[in-house]
Amino acid sequence: MKRENPDNTIHTVPGQRTGSPVVHHGARARVPVDLELVVPAFNEAGRLPDTLRALTAFLADQSWRSRIVVVDNGSTDETTAVVAAADRRGVDVVAIGCARPGKGAAVRRGLSSSTSRFAGFVDADLSTPISTLTRVMAELRAGAAAAIASRHAPGARFVHPQPVGRRMGGAAFRMLARPLVPEVHDTQCGFKVFEREAVQSALARCRVSGFAFDVELLRQIRLVGGRIAEIAVAWTDDERSTFRPVHDGRAAFADLLRLYRADLP
Repeated sequence: MKRENPDNTIHTVPGQRTGSPVVHHGARARVPVDLELVVPAFNEAGRLPDTLRALTAFLADQSWRSRIVVVDNGSTDETTAVVAAADRRGVDVVAIGCARPGKGAAVRRGLSSSTSRFAGFVDADLSTPISTLTRVMAELRAGAAAAIASRHAPGARFVHPQPVGRRMGGAAFRMLARPLVPEVHDTQCGFKVFEREAVQSALARCRVSGFAFDVELLRQIRLVGGRIAEIAVAWTDDERSTFRPVHDGRAAFADLLRLYRADLP
């Protein structure tokens, strides 16, 4: 049985392959590494095994030290047990909890608790090729505050496109978001990595936790002069996406309007 401690932190024992995660009570800082990747997860037991396998296989071959942090966002399936059973290949893999619902809240939880030089997040479906990390790390080491994958920057392409309804909604969202984050073609691709101090400073000023979370986060980084490197990718839509076009789309547009109102004098 999964138990949560007061700060919603769940840790797995390095090298553990099966069984439930071990829970440590009280706040516990993670040892710094070069790169921490947050994976927000709500009932992702079905997709996580392949995702963790791909992530650990890639990260194990890199020169930088890495950690994967799965943020269990109130799952009712075996999401955390999947993390405990993952084949780590020498890569640190942990799970932490997030009591507040929403992807933005889960990402915030993972990024704000990081002590590593670079921290970012990837979606559980890995629609963006994990090899994108090579270019991401190069941009960050060259001084970028954020390096983000983009499905709409020049050179990007869709390997498996989204349904028409989502494409139309996405186009409208990008049109409204662009004035808030000028020169960024795609704020919503779920593959972003940041210089830790830059992102944690930005997070302290963010108020949105829904699907427009990415827009506000990038906006806050840009407002203080942080460079955002946008990397064109070959992106594959996952038909198992948990995004609900009507319900979640309406909430995302409402969050955008809140950001516009916040800018009014």
